[in-house]
Amino acid sequence: MTEVVTKANTEFGKVAVLMGGQSAEREISLLSGNAVLKALQNAGVDAHAFDPAEHSIWELKAQGFARAFIALHGRFGEDGTLQGALEALGVPYTGSGVMASALCMDKWRTKLVWLAAGVPTPRYRMLTPGVDFSSVIDELGLPLIIKPAREGSSIGVSKVSAAAEFGPAFDAAYKLDSLVIAEEFVTGAEMTAAVLGDTALPLVRIEPTQGEYDYQNKYFTDSVRYHCPAGIDPVLEQTIQDDALRAFNVLGCKGWARADVMVREDGTYAFLEMNTAPGMTGHSLVPMAARAAGLSFEELCVNILAGASLG
Repeated sequence: MTEVVTKANTEFGKVAVLMGGQSAEREISLLSGNAVLKALQNAGVDAHAFDPAEHSIWELKAQGFARAFIALHGRFGEDGTLQGALEALGVPYTGSGVMASALCMDKWRTKLVWLAAGVPTPRYRMLTPGVDFSSVIDELGLPLIIKPAREGSSIGVSKVSAAAEFGPAFDAAYKLDSLVIAEEFVTGAEMTAAVLGDTALPLVRIEPTQGEYDYQNKYFTDSVRYHCPAGIDPVLEQTIQDDALRAFNVLGCKGWARADVMVREDGTYAFLEMNTAPGMTGHSLVPMAARAAGLSFEELCVNILAGASLG
């Protein structure tokens, strides 16, 4: 397990907690950022909120910030653009570097890397306007999932159970991103595998009690149950954790991340995506996994901050 940081937290210097931003996930980013900000301040860190939608990122250097904790989600925060700007400024930041951030934000290219490395992921088809819906359904079956390749928090994701639903689902995703994926629907238990440093944290099993595990249920209701320990066979859990680390490393990730994975009844599993700046809200999964591993929310935030670097 990654050791809890015990050095004086004032040694981090002035810390910017980057939150808000311009992506479709702004609302969630503000929730995450404010939770991180409070935790760092409670831990004695000289932390301050910084919203790139309201202030130029170039002000970080002028205002004397020594490190940045990235609590931005989605484009312009999690996709490598911000990471590159921070490197140009010489401000160390949390999480993955430019390449891994850009790669993980793109679910299509993530799949290409995972497939090349033997990391299990669901079958898929890339979709373009005018695609023959019936051929995709013949290949992947029904139900299937349609989603934009470069959004998060389940934004733009649709479950298609009938051929008539395909067109509207594609249109909804295409409005958000010109890259749209159709993915086989994997039946089973939805879990997350968080990585902190070089350690895979305990799995969290997600159990929606009403509807799907969508944007609304993820962040704004209490109808979802979370199980950590996940309640699966320990050998299987260890195997998934090992593969989560492999999935993390082959993408070039560092610091921390969270992989989403579906576990079928027969014990096989498939990784859906890797999140390089996971949510840190009251409903978020990395804090749950960290707590099961013996880390409080404050300790988790300080450990992530301690890993800040220039790429």
